[in-house]
Amino acid sequence: MTKEASLAAEESARANFTEAVRLHGLGRLDEAEPLYRAVLAHAPGQAHSLYNLGLLRRARGDHEGAITLWRTCLTHNPDHIVAGNAMGKALSMFGRLAEALAAFDATLQVAPRNIDALNCRGNILARIGRHAEALECYEQVVSLDPDYTLAVVNRANVLGTLGRAEEAVAAYRAGLRVAPDNAEIQGAKLFQQLQICDWSEYQVSSDLIVGLLSQGVAADLPFTLLAHCDAPVTQIAAANLHLKTRFPVPLRKLWSGEAYAHDRIRVAYVSADFRNHAVAHLIAGLFERHDRDRFEISAYALGPRVEDKKRARIRAAFPVFHDVAETGDLEVAQMIRAAEADIVVDLTGFTANCRPGIFAHRPAPIQINYLGHPGTMGRGLLDYVLGDGVVIPPGAEAGFGEQVIRLPHSYQVNDRDRVIAPRTPTRSEAGLPGDGFVFVCFNANYKINPPVFDVWMRLLLQTPGSVLWLLGGREAAVRNLRSEARARGVDPNRLIFAPKAAPEDHLARHRLADLFLDTLPYNAHTTASDALWTGLPLVTCVGRTFAARVAASLLQAAGLPELITKDLAAYEALALALARDPERLAALKAKLAAGLATAPLFDTDLSRRHIEAAYTIAWERHQRGEPPAAFDVPA
Repeated sequence: MTKEASLAAEESARANFTEAVRLHGLGRLDEAEPLYRAVLAHAPGQAHSLYNLGLLRRARGDHEGAITLWRTCLTHNPDHIVAGNAMGKALSMFGRLAEALAAFDATLQVAPRNIDALNCRGNILARIGRHAEALECYEQVVSLDPDYTLAVVNRANVLGTLGRAEEAVAAYRAGLRVAPDNAEIQGAKLFQQLQICDWSEYQVSSDLIVGLLSQGVAADLPFTLLAHCDAPVTQIAAANLHLKTRFPVPLRKLWSGEAYAHDRIRVAYVSADFRNHAVAHLIAGLFERHDRDRFEISAYALGPRVEDKKRARIRAAFPVFHDVAETGDLEVAQMIRAAEADIVVDLTGFTANCRPGIFAHRPAPIQINYLGHPGTMGRGLLDYVLGDGVVIPPGAEAGFGEQVIRLPHSYQVNDRDRVIAPRTPTRSEAGLPGDGFVFVCFNANYKINPPVFDVWMRLLLQTPGSVLWLLGGREAAVRNLRSEARARGVDPNRLIFAPKAAPEDHLARHRLADLFLDTLPYNAHTTASDALWTGLPLVTCVGRTFAARVAASLLQAAGLPELITKDLAAYEALALALARDPERLAALKAKLAAGLATAPLFDTDLSRRHIEAAYTIAWERHQRGEPPAAFDVPA
């Protein structure tokens, strides 16, 4: 090529690039792409064209194409920091965390003080459980730029994960000073305050969050919202906003209508909680009892990776058990699709270590929300939610993005093989007084709030010699709860805090209590079935949302509907009446004990049959070409 021809080609490439950028900025992607391609035909390693073409591909939803282009850009231009960070973020969104971490590490080799890469590296480390290292990344960013809001908030998030709630709250407050309009801080701050029973801003914060959500502002996560909001319309708004934020563009769908014809219905269970966890305590028996002649089951275990007795038991129940803690969302979805799962069941929802990206890839014809998240996953992600007529009564369907399947008794499966330690500790060993009525609530601290605590304190004042037995573990929560008791005229020493114990020992110590007091709007769930399984009656107040109606569902299925109340005044009156009437309480305990062997709540095999019936009906409807639609499973 002559010098003149070379200069002309160079000028043409510059003109093509300039015009491509102009068209790209106008959103005319189909016209911009061939111009970028023309530039690359002249100069295959041209950094800006490769990077911009990756942006164009991402805008069209072709994330894999974008990643390939950015990787090519970095091959030719290893110091292109923006392409490296973009690739790392895309890989992270797909759950390809090891590759994403390598991408950010490569950027930091070139630019050690790049705050975007440092912050994103911290996010990856946090997602794979390396929280202390994540904190170091965020603190390095904040030291470089104290006003970098993302890192300020992420630092607070990881402090909360590390159990350093007081520091997390202080960090969130610092974040609000830097970015007072950053709505997501509001929900995160309130949840950490609830973890330590710091109610100094409870109502103001809750009202602010609910108001922002009603305006379409993502001010709280769907799970943490459950602890302070009992409005179905707000909960589905939070779920929809979260999905929109997490998946701003649609992900590639893996199942697109292919027909399966299997001898057995293939059910894939996906969970982060195949370990010593409340969900595993409930569901292990179901896995062991599944009808293997009709169902082919498999497990996909998300992180964290914990090899304990519960994990070993669950692993043994599955013919196929995949550990996918470090496998990307797309790859997990591809595994489920390759296995031709007919039904995939999400047992984690929006709780810790959730991976909704797996389901956003639509790996199976039918996708079901069950057990882990007591509420909706929003519209468009999953097809069905398993509930019952109490947690999702007729007329409540508008609060769910999924179609509702109602099981005939309680939605909650229980494991009737759960072991209670044969020896009951003495009251003295448990730190309880030798005499006096023992009210108990072993719910997590974040479920306790001022209106419920007000009732509890009035019960103590009206029941001489009584104590309230709560879970311990967080020094700040113990300190704050005792302070709140004192403020309500109750001797703080009447609050007794139970240390952590092995599951069978924890169940055994329930025998020392007289009456379990529930919380609202986030009820006792596994903790309620724990109490009932040990023969301990529970008083609940039913609310409007799934999370606020679970204990009522359990009591109904245990044969004790008389312990369900409709408002906090009735809840308080019933608890006080039972505390003052030993014979009535003893009769309730006797009724509960006599019914344990036959109550639907603890009939694992009955629950198994109903859940399998739900799967079968959903699958048969799908086979007939019918879209997902609500239905009740017959008793």
